[in-house]
Amino acid sequence: MKINHYRIKEGHANRGLGLENDINLANEYYRINDIAYVYKKPTPIKLVGVDYKSGKIKEAYFETPSTTDYNGIYKGKYIDFEAKETISKTSFSLSNIHKHQIEHLINVKRHGAISFLLVRFTILNETYFLSTENLEHFIKNYERKSIPLSFFKEYGKIIKIKYSPRIDYLEVINNLYFGGNNHDEEKN
Repeated sequence: MKINHYRIKEGHANRGLGLENDINLANEYYRINDIAYVYKKPTPIKLVGVDYKSGKIKEAYFETPSTTDYNGIYKGKYIDFEAKETISKTSFSLSNIHKHQIEHLINVKRHGAISFLLVRFTILNETYFLSTENLEHFIKNYERKSIPLSFFKEYGKIIKIKYSPRIDYLEVINNLYFGGNNHDEEKN
């Protein structure tokens, strides 16, 4: 099967699509190779005005606050995560993630899910996996409005850039939750 290529649009409204694009391609790789099934969740919107002749939406609004960006199943475990990018070289502002999203990650973790943040420091070209456990630890123990890069280096896991998939976040999940079993080795 051929992997589709996702087009990245430029501009402020599409900030963060570099990481999103990498995750979408990784998820497609995982599906094609029957490794995991993880999908980007659509943002729930309510259509108010539609021009059916032209097929254009004239008015719409967000129906409910979205939870997180991605969810799916891997090795029989539900996974749920939010992906964010920052141009800061030193920290990730907690204002970049909504309170209800953090609560969602905590709630699904409490019910047995593997939940986490993927945060890319764009200028540094570094992407980190931060478990919800460590996110909770930071929120409970530090009175800061941003998570310093040093916290990601100490408590998170850097995701090494690879050829395919470029962002192999399942490798981190394997090491943290499944005793280091490589998902590619299991297919053989």
